[in-house]
Amino acid sequence: MAEKPIVMPKMGESIAEATIIRWLKNEGERVEKDEPIVEIATDKVDSEIPSTEAGILVKQLYKDGDVVKVGEPVAMINTEGGASAVAPAPVATPTAAPVVETPVAVETAVAAIENQIQAAQPAAEPLSNADGSRFYSPLVLNIARTEGVSMSELETVPGTGKEGRVTKSDILAYVANRGNASQPAAVTAAPASPTATAAPATTAPVVSHNTPAKVEVKTSVSLNPGDEVIEMDRVRKLIADHMVMSKHTSPHVTSFVEADVTNLVNWRNRVKDSFKKREGENITFTPIFIEAVAKAIKDFPMINVSVDGSNIIKRKNINVGMAVAQQNGNLIVPVIKNADSMNLLGLTRAVNELANRARIGKLTPDEIQGGTYTLTNVGSFGNVLGTPVINQPQVAIMAVGAIRKKPAVLETEYGDVIAIRHMMYLSHSYDHRVVDGALGGMFVRRVADYLEQWDVNREI
Repeated sequence: MAEKPIVMPKMGESIAEATIIRWLKNEGERVEKDEPIVEIATDKVDSEIPSTEAGILVKQLYKDGDVVKVGEPVAMINTEGGASAVAPAPVATPTAAPVVETPVAVETAVAAIENQIQAAQPAAEPLSNADGSRFYSPLVLNIARTEGVSMSELETVPGTGKEGRVTKSDILAYVANRGNASQPAAVTAAPASPTATAAPATTAPVVSHNTPAKVEVKTSVSLNPGDEVIEMDRVRKLIADHMVMSKHTSPHVTSFVEADVTNLVNWRNRVKDSFKKREGENITFTPIFIEAVAKAIKDFPMINVSVDGSNIIKRKNINVGMAVAQQNGNLIVPVIKNADSMNLLGLTRAVNELANRARIGKLTPDEIQGGTYTLTNVGSFGNVLGTPVINQPQVAIMAVGAIRKKPAVLETEYGDVIAIRHMMYLSHSYDHRVVDGALGGMFVRRVADYLEQWDVNREI
């Protein structure tokens, strides 16, 4: 009987694992090649794993709700296809998957994921799961490396995750309290009951001569009559962790400029109806902003980088991510690949298609990975300014505000005049480890220049 594994595929940038949501095929059922067999979920996208072979599903290696690492087998397929060939497959658990020959493509995918995760953390001495008695995620290991936590010390960290696994919050809490043995354990204890009242408690800062001081504040929240406790869903928890990790990794600086986009607004008002009639879709400001960002990146390529320890990785491709709000309120960032090589019509089609599918959760894993710079349009919510958080392992992100009519001073050959103009703010957050104020400020100014110098006679 020829059995082959179906492995967890590469799911996106900085994603090393996925959760099994629901099996679509039962053991003993016939499956065709490319037929979906299981639904999975990550912090960025829900998807399905298709069968890479035609045959009989002889073994589901995980149950609903189990977390599986990228590259690990999730099921075994009997490619001979005979129903009589169904036999018990080697028993596997989430912590001990069967030993199978891993295809080269899978090894490459796993290596790529590990490199992407490490790009968001400084380099340090090797530390691996092989050194300990329990499993640690790549993110936890990277934090441990950064903070100089040895494997023997990591083994002592209490875990609050599934089966006692150490989560990112666990390792960060341990690092913040490391060496602070004089603090009583009760400082971080939760109230004894949902209605109990506890005074806010703050851990003392940990000061070292070798590392910057870190302060972690933990507050016990009291509940008042009528309060409602809402547990974060899986995606919201992961978004929260990603935001905290970004702030922990990059020293954020934000520069602002105000742009006069009157010519751009007048041009769009002139062409939007004919464009909709010809192309069957709307032309929004987002593809125009992405075009300006891509042009500015070509002028300032050191914005298009990532940090790997003490190395700077200069990206060849310009892949611009755009933040999209989903129907449930969560954010997702589909990526326009090679945005600098597309004309405005191509950008418009790509933006509309990705945004529409992002809102209903129908993106593929490839469409949310590989970004090198991110744009978020806070103006779509009526906001005039935003200070966005960098999408690791990138080093910069831009927020564009709402376009509003304002009185502005114009210089003419007859002197200065006050006129009503369409104005907007652009805010640029960047990683001050590698992007100084001059570069960060010049970049956002260049984007504004491209928008202000818009050709009102441009055809699309």
